[in-house]
Amino acid sequence: MNVKYFLLFSIFTYVPLFAIDIEVKDSSGKPLDLVMVTVKAEKPQVPPRDDHGYPPEGLEFTITPEVTMFTNPNGKVQVPFPYAPSVVIRLRKIGYKDQNLRAFSSGSFQSFRMEKVVDINLLVSQYPSNSWVAALDFGEDKDLRKTYMEQCGFCHQQGSFFMRRAFSEGDWEDIINRMMGYGARPHGKAKKKLPSLLSNAYVDLLKHPERVKPGRTWGKELYGAVIREWPMGDSFSQMHDLLYHKKTGLVYVGDNIQDRLWEINPNTGKTVVYKVPKQPEDELGGLLPGRLRSFQKHETYVGLHSLAESPVDGHIFITPSLQKRITEFDPISKKFTDHMFADGLYPHTVRIDDEDRVWFTLALSNQVGMFDRKKNTFKNYNLPARTKKESFSLWISGFIVKLMNWGFPMHLLPVDERVSGMPLPYGIDIAPNGNVWFTRLHADTIGVINPKDDSFKLIETPFQGPRRLRIDKDNHIWISAFPEGSIAKYTPEDGKFKMYPLPTAVDGVETPYSLNVDRPRNLVWVNGTSSDNLMAMDIKTEEWKVYPMSRKVTFTRDVEFGPDGKAYTCNGAFPSWHIEDGQPTLMEIKQSK
Repeated sequence: MNVKYFLLFSIFTYVPLFAIDIEVKDSSGKPLDLVMVTVKAEKPQVPPRDDHGYPPEGLEFTITPEVTMFTNPNGKVQVPFPYAPSVVIRLRKIGYKDQNLRAFSSGSFQSFRMEKVVDINLLVSQYPSNSWVAALDFGEDKDLRKTYMEQCGFCHQQGSFFMRRAFSEGDWEDIINRMMGYGARPHGKAKKKLPSLLSNAYVDLLKHPERVKPGRTWGKELYGAVIREWPMGDSFSQMHDLLYHKKTGLVYVGDNIQDRLWEINPNTGKTVVYKVPKQPEDELGGLLPGRLRSFQKHETYVGLHSLAESPVDGHIFITPSLQKRITEFDPISKKFTDHMFADGLYPHTVRIDDEDRVWFTLALSNQVGMFDRKKNTFKNYNLPARTKKESFSLWISGFIVKLMNWGFPMHLLPVDERVSGMPLPYGIDIAPNGNVWFTRLHADTIGVINPKDDSFKLIETPFQGPRRLRIDKDNHIWISAFPEGSIAKYTPEDGKFKMYPLPTAVDGVETPYSLNVDRPRNLVWVNGTSSDNLMAMDIKTEEWKVYPMSRKVTFTRDVEFGPDGKAYTCNGAFPSWHIEDGQPTLMEIKQSK
C-alpha cells in the first residue's frame, strides 16, 4: 500500500482511503491559505427511507462522510476521503466567491482559482448571523437585544439569511406570536417594541450593508485540522443532544422532533436508527400536543432530548421531555425500558453520578429529579420560587399547559422582564467531588445539591441567561451565558465568577447554547450557535481555537469527546430547513497537532 494511503488508513480506518491533493490560488495566481475545502461523494450511499421518509428501524446502513480541511500557507491541502468514483468539491473563503465543482476522482490532484468578491451585498451575505444582529440598531436598550437573543434565538439563529428581509411590523408580530406558541417568552415590553424595531432596523441595514462587520477571521489552528460530517435525518428533524459512548465508541444522536435515536460508528460510518417507543396512552405531541400542531411533519410522542451513559453498565438514559418518565436504552441488547414518575414536568438535561444515580432537571416544574437505579425510586428536589407571584404561577402551571394544548394564543399571556413563573431549571452536571450543579435559565441562578445530606443552595449569577454548565477536574463550574456572548467560571472555594468573552462574538453578540469540559486535556469546548463555529479554550493558558463548520446556519446544542480528544457535535436547528442545505449532520473535529 502506498505510504500516504497507509497513513490515512491508520488515522481513519476507512477501507480503502485515498487522498485528494488540492491547490487553490487567487485570480492572479497567488496561493490562498485557509480556504475551506469540503469534499463529498458525488453519489453517496443512500439508505432506504421506507419509515415515513427515514431509514427502517434496526436496519444497518452506511453513511458516506463529508470531509472538510483548510489550505496551508502554500494554498495546498491533502484531503483524506474514502474511495468514490467521483467527488464534489466546494471551496469557501470569506471575501471570495464560493466554488462548487464536481466529478473529480477521489485520488487525484486538482488546482483551482478563486475570485474576490467586489459586491458589498454579496460580501456581507457571507457573514454569520451574529454579524447581522450586532449591526441591528437597538438604540440604547442593550437589555432588549439580550432579551431578543435569549428568547428568540434558542431554536434557530437570528440574523440568518431567513431573517435578512424587509419584513413589515405586522410580519414581525405574526412571527413573534407564532414563536411564542413554540415556547419563546419575550417579556411584555420586548414583545411590544421588537416588531417595529426589527422591521425598521433590517430595512435600514439592507440600505447600508457596510454596517455589517465580518466575524472572526479563520486562524492558523485550522492548518491540519480535519472536520468530518455524517448527514442524518432531514429538514424536518431536530438533532438535539448527542453522546459519545465510552464503552462502545459509538455516537448516539437524538432526533427530538421525530423520536429517533441514531447510532453511528465514526470509524466506519455504519449506522442504525432506533425509534424510541411510546406508551399506548401517549398522544402525538406528548404532554404538550398543542406546541407542534402547526409543524408540517413530526412524530413527537416522547420528545427525545438529552442522553447520559451509566458508568456502571454503559446503559444510556434519555430524557423524554414531553412525558413523565426517564427512558433507559441498553446499547448491547438494543432494548428500551421506561421508568415512570408522577411528579414533575419536562425532564430536560440528564447526567449520572458515580453511584449510578440519574440526575435530571425538570424545566417546567422548577425541580431537579433523581432516579436511584439501585432502589428503583425517584426523588424530586423542589426549588424555591422567586416571588409569591411566581409561586402562584408554578402552582397553576398545569392549567396553563392545558390552555396551550387547547390552542389558547400563548402570546396573550402576560410575561414580566425575568419571566416570573418560569425559572426554567436547565443544565446539570456532576462534579468530581459528587456535588450536583444546575442552572436556572430565566432565574439567573445556578444551584448545587449535596447528595450526602440533600442540602442545596442557589447562587445568583452576575449575567443573564445561564443555560448549560459543566465542571472541570478541579470542581470549577463552567457556564454558558447564552445572551451575553460569554462563558463564565465559578469557583466554589471563593464564590467568585470570572467572565470569558467569546472570540467569535461581534460587539458582544454570540449565543453559547452549551459547553463541555474535556477534563483529560483541560479544555472547554463551546457551541458558537450564532457564528457557525465550535470553539475550544485551554483552561490554563486561556487561549482560544475556533473551528468553523462547513454549513452556514449551523446551530449546535451540545459537545462530546472521544478518548483521543476528537470533539463531536450535531446540527440541531429547529427547523432544520434553516441549515444552508437543509441537512443536519453529526460533526467530528480533529484538531491539528
